[in-house]
Amino acid sequence: MTLGRIAFLGSGETSLAGGRIFENLARLIPSPLRIAILETPAGFELNSSLVAGRVGEFLQTRLQNYKPRIDLIPARKQGTEFSPDNIEILKPLLQAHMIFMGPGSPSYLARQLRGTLAWDILRARHRLGATLVFASAAAISVGEWVLPVYEIYKAGEDVHIKDGLRLFSDFGMQVSFIPHWNNAEGGADLDTSRCFMGMERFEQWRKLTPIQNIIVGLDEHSGIIIDCEKEICSAYGLGSVSILKRDTLEIYPAGASFSLNELGNYITPEPIEKGIDPKVWEIALNSSNSNAKVETPSDEVLSLLEQRRQARVHKNFTESDRLRDMITALGWAVQDGREGQKLLRL
Repeated sequence: MTLGRIAFLGSGETSLAGGRIFENLARLIPSPLRIAILETPAGFELNSSLVAGRVGEFLQTRLQNYKPRIDLIPARKQGTEFSPDNIEILKPLLQAHMIFMGPGSPSYLARQLRGTLAWDILRARHRLGATLVFASAAAISVGEWVLPVYEIYKAGEDVHIKDGLRLFSDFGMQVSFIPHWNNAEGGADLDTSRCFMGMERFEQWRKLTPIQNIIVGLDEHSGIIIDCEKEICSAYGLGSVSILKRDTLEIYPAGASFSLNELGNYITPEPIEKGIDPKVWEIALNSSNSNAKVETPSDEVLSLLEQRRQARVHKNFTESDRLRDMITALGWAVQDGREGQKLLRL
């Protein structure tokens, strides 16, 4: 089984930079692409469907070459008909190749998803190859520790920490994510960096977390894609990704890559379904087996595709045609469009 990729965005999931990150992910998934968008992060808001819907509309247009089918999952609140434990509204998750969660309240999301059917299905799908994408509030919630932004910045509560959903705990890692790392909305009068906390309050929050906790700071309109199989992290967007350990800070600009072990001692779960309810794993596995297997291009195919892109940039069309034929011989067709090259399995 192949673990899916995981992407984190600091902000701007519907911006040009965010679209490019989605494009980089989508090109690795054969068409037709199925995307599930969870409403949970903004489930406390009366317009949560509109919040998720705007992302869906953006992806429908931005990824139109991949013929995406987009499902909104109204898993808003436990104990209601729109509960993250309601299997009827969660069924599209079982078919999704890409699962997205974004803006809302980090505390609310962690509270509503913890220990639910939706959270188990999401993790099971990732271990069966689905891509996960988290932006803004969701990026905070799925980490080890939650920064309660609304409670501190809006309601004036004392600086404190909350338990996150700890997506990486089964991989032997303790990682927390902070989006809006370089936010400057406060101008010269108010420090709103570190997700609106400012440096002083952020340092207070950081000191409340265990010494082994590693913090990933995501600049706005920037992100990181984690390839769990290759154990490589790649930075994308307009800014940088900052890795903050107790005594060190490493900054990786867009275009840079680094080892996943920079975020902790990464261990593939053994067995692969570790930490997931056995019944949920069986449902996810059966659902995956009942559908056509999602096959991703090999490293060789992706390398040839990049060489072909470079050849076309330099208008070396003879070389471009030669590389296209080599890709075809490996079982993939190349389509050229406004969004660039697209691979289709033959």
